[in-house]
Amino acid sequence: MSSDPTTSPVPSRVEYTVDSADSTLHNPQRAVIALGSNLGNRLETLQGAVDALEDTPGIRVKAVSPVYETEAVGGPADQPSYFNAVVVVRTTLGPGSLLERAGAVEDAFSRTREVRWGPRTLDVDIVAYDGVISRDPVLTLPHPRAHERGFVLAPWHDAEPDAELPGHGRVADLLDEVGGEGVRRRDDLELRLPE
Repeated sequence: MSSDPTTSPVPSRVEYTVDSADSTLHNPQRAVIALGSNLGNRLETLQGAVDALEDTPGIRVKAVSPVYETEAVGGPADQPSYFNAVVVVRTTLGPGSLLERAGAVEDAFSRTREVRWGPRTLDVDIVAYDGVISRDPVLTLPHPRAHERGFVLAPWHDAEPDAELPGHGRVADLLDEVGGEGVRRRDDLELRLPE
């Protein structure tokens, strides 16, 4: 496999990329974004979301977690399982603008909101934004349920083993508390860092 992460799939251990594009970002902030899909071609949708985030001016994708397959949490019974991943980005977009972009990416993949926690083609959630703690009802930071969701914590831990969730502590410790029931890493599937 090539050592160039822009031309090869991201291995399970997660590759970071440092590229000249970082110099175009003035005072970038770190953000953690969770992706999920349980309708259609789930892997293709997650890859499309990663690529769409990278294509956004002011966003550079720095790490992509392995893919996890998880049981649906809440919502209607008998939903298909989800593919989940976490993306770590550097961005010059403020939290509100990043939320707008997340919604636009969901819309591009025909996301509908008919049933709370219902099946969806794509879910793009901002989990954390540079240590910001906010109780704004439009965008609560960090994500109000991230600390109790294995399908967020497990891929985030893979992408950033030393990460902390503001106000809750180390992601590794939170993952130990939540456990991994219903959350399975899919080492046979890979998401690529954008080219």
